[in-house]
Amino acid sequence: MKLAELARVLGATCHGDQDQEITGVEGIEQAGPGQLTFVANPKYTPFARTTKAAAVLVTEDFEPIAAATLRTANPYLAFARAIDVFHPAPQYPPGIHPTAVIDPSATIGQGAHIGPYVVVGAGVSIGQGATLLPHVVIYPKAKIGDYFFAHAHSVVRESCQLGDHVILQNGAIVGSDGYGFAKEDGGTWHKITQSGAVVLGDQVEIQANSCIDRASVGNTEIARGTKVDNLVQVGHGSTVGENTLLCSQVGLAGSSHVGKNVVLAGQVGVVGHSLIGDGVIVTAQSGVPGDVAPGSVISGSPAFEHRRWMRSVAAFNRLPELIKQMRKKP
Repeated sequence: MKLAELARVLGATCHGDQDQEITGVEGIEQAGPGQLTFVANPKYTPFARTTKAAAVLVTEDFEPIAAATLRTANPYLAFARAIDVFHPAPQYPPGIHPTAVIDPSATIGQGAHIGPYVVVGAGVSIGQGATLLPHVVIYPKAKIGDYFFAHAHSVVRESCQLGDHVILQNGAIVGSDGYGFAKEDGGTWHKITQSGAVVLGDQVEIQANSCIDRASVGNTEIARGTKVDNLVQVGHGSTVGENTLLCSQVGLAGSSHVGKNVVLAGQVGVVGHSLIGDGVIVTAQSGVPGDVAPGSVISGSPAFEHRRWMRSVAAFNRLPELIKQMRKKP
């Protein structure tokens, strides 16, 4: 694809040889002739001056460089779209594999691809354009919208509700039983029936081996546009607002309530019944012990305001030296 045409597709302004052929995409340190790369983080600006790439996606006010540039307000997003241009997703033709088991009472919309050993239970409803890859299991009475994409070995449990354009990566479990047990007089644990369901909004993605638990009563809800990374646990009865990111190994205990546009970085743990406001950022490996005000940035375990946490860590690292100095004093 010529650079000028790629600029048009990406909505970018082209500076440089518009007729050169672009054959692929690559990171800025590895890119070579014929390839497109990008700079979104200022720390990579020096690499843009020496890159062998044919062209670089940059911000509109980026300095002039030897390579051709495609200038746009959001180079990272434009590069993501460029990857789609050169690496289109696999296409799965409509049809039902003969090994699939579909209950006669289930309804599946037009254009569905149902792969080998898929199981679709009684009373299930799936919209048009669905793709269910091998060994996907949809339990009875689940309701799923249009353009559902379920990778191999993902599961949707009974009576769960999924919106349009939901993606489940390999091994994702939607609607597994919540962790609910009541202690009996003799010290044994009585399993509490998890009668609720899980509700996923439109354009939610649940990545590999993550579990979204159903509740004993009521629903566990994840709102539109939220993305859940690998190995995440969303506890029973929790709610997550729109366009929130739950990064790898995040754990939400039961009845946690997370607002919209929140980022919980890797290995964040949230205590049950906590309320995390809109726009909160919790940095990696932090433990959230209670409610967090909207717009806060917090760190540590127990987590508190990020800048204060950084000063506290710096002071903590100096404790041995300070103690040594104090001991020397008469």
